[in-house]
Amino acid sequence: MKMMGTTLVLFVTLIGGFTMSAAAEDDYGIGNTKPIPRRVFWGDTHLHTSFSPDASLTGNIKLGPAEAYEFARGGTVTAHNGMKARLDRPLDFLVVADHSEYLGFIPMVRDGNSEALNTEWGAYLSKEIKKGGEAAYNAAVKFVNEAFVGGGVSELKTQSFRQPPWNRIMVAADEANSPGLFTAFIGYEWTSHPGGDNLHRVVIFRDDASKAKQVLPFTALDSEDPEDLWKYLEDYESKTGGQILAIAHNGNVSNGHMFAESTRKGLPLTKAYAEQRAKWEPLFEITQIKGDGEAHPLLSPTDEFADYETWDKGNLLGNLPKSGKTVDMLRHEYGRSALKLGMKLEAKLGANPFKLGFIGSTDAHTSIASSDESNFWGKITLLEPNGHRWDHAIIKSLTDPKRTTWGWEQAASGYAGVWATENTREALFDAMRRRETYATTGPRMTVRFFGGWNFTDADSLAGDLATVGYEKGVPMGGDLPAGSRSNAPTFLIAAIKDPMGANLDRVQVIKGWVDSKGKTQERIYDVAVSDGRSIGADGRSRDKVGNTVNVAEASYTNSIGDAQFVTTWQDPDFDPALRAFYYVRVIEIPTPRWSAFDQKAFNVKMDPKVPMTTQDRAYTSPIWYTP
Repeated sequence: MKMMGTTLVLFVTLIGGFTMSAAAEDDYGIGNTKPIPRRVFWGDTHLHTSFSPDASLTGNIKLGPAEAYEFARGGTVTAHNGMKARLDRPLDFLVVADHSEYLGFIPMVRDGNSEALNTEWGAYLSKEIKKGGEAAYNAAVKFVNEAFVGGGVSELKTQSFRQPPWNRIMVAADEANSPGLFTAFIGYEWTSHPGGDNLHRVVIFRDDASKAKQVLPFTALDSEDPEDLWKYLEDYESKTGGQILAIAHNGNVSNGHMFAESTRKGLPLTKAYAEQRAKWEPLFEITQIKGDGEAHPLLSPTDEFADYETWDKGNLLGNLPKSGKTVDMLRHEYGRSALKLGMKLEAKLGANPFKLGFIGSTDAHTSIASSDESNFWGKITLLEPNGHRWDHAIIKSLTDPKRTTWGWEQAASGYAGVWATENTREALFDAMRRRETYATTGPRMTVRFFGGWNFTDADSLAGDLATVGYEKGVPMGGDLPAGSRSNAPTFLIAAIKDPMGANLDRVQVIKGWVDSKGKTQERIYDVAVSDGRSIGADGRSRDKVGNTVNVAEASYTNSIGDAQFVTTWQDPDFDPALRAFYYVRVIEIPTPRWSAFDQKAFNVKMDPKVPMTTQDRAYTSPIWYTP
């Protein structure tokens, strides 16, 4: 099907709607009578500004939290490369998630704060920053490497250094927050990477500064153990009556620790551990600049779309490679594998520690939340658009050149889509808590996904798809209800192209389950494909969609692919005795990658190994079945 102009806009309204309500948003199930979420809101839950020490020391010297919120709202800022930057479409929400460790200390040094300059590190950094160039960069590396290990620098951990920047961040968020128009969340990043292995979490408050100011951000200098972070979150809610959650990211550079089957202390997982993790970490940031985290080709060898923007050379700091048991390590790093492990552990423990919804975000350190291929601003200010960022080392291994990660390996990703009743902190946070979210690698595709027991083909033609979906089933992030389990579950799926982007290649359902022998399994089903291609008896369409990309011109045409898919699908291999999950993956047609736009804009010739095309995608949160 091809849809153009007003027809597409009308269909977006049909499946999404623009009804807004201030009703409380609890879990939605069959027979729900509450106002339902009819809008998808777009945002970035993971953006760094000059208040993050690594961002500031690598060149982000003038764009703080206030400027980050202004850019996300649609304002124009001057980037550090001198270019003017503005989103072609504003975001609906943003979390400024600066590192809690030494939060705002470098701006204090740059501003000449006397107390900061009277410290040993402050005096040293001030001198090297003034030299600029290589000296400033080396000082940044030294500070990050030395101040973040061994308990940190005690003289910089006092409240006098920590409170003022935290106050400024909270004020910036509250001033930018405009209920109904734009949501500015208060948040930060807890930056635990023991031995260089990534265990980072973004912490998001549902509340304003009146509650958030009653605590200071928890840091990896306080503890590198996620269980201690969860205790902090619990204490915050008990103390203030507020609400808070954490979002893990980049399991792909954790060297097998993000979804480990033991605690940080090396103890076996327990039901209490599983319940705590599921409570405080309902979401996983599955895609961002430092690689895509859905699947890995070694874990999913029959999935031709699994090798997407893969970062798998080593851990976060590049000081350790993947081990000789690579597959075993990888299965504790990626989102799809974590979902399978979670169900396996649930059968053993009685609770699922990895019951995760999906979002995407940028993790940009530029204060600029832009993930579009044609407007990608890069990881750090050194990698803002220029003719040589593609061959600049991001993570440089001093022991093994093969572990060095280069600028061209950045992924222009991603954004979070959240289904909510209105654009407020409360409504968006509640939607995140119940996992009614999805991730994209940048495009703003509209995707709905409902699961139940009696969806029919006629439901895909309904005048109000959302009402049918909530009345007869549960949305993404939910659990299939008891229902009538004599039949296989059915799913109602709708996907619409980004109205300013590329057509769609296909819609897939990814199923994972634990078989009768306790082993995890997965299978991919193509449930809708474009251009009249067929789907075989095995549930797969092997014919590629084609490619219209003109690399030299960094252009493409929508002469292939479809603008929308709406379908119902029933699991043909359902076994009511086995635990299972289902999520939707939507794949676009090939389009120019950000590297192609750079090559044309700056008239440079990149190495042939640099990919010039991409197939952007969306990943919904799963729907689970429990016997």
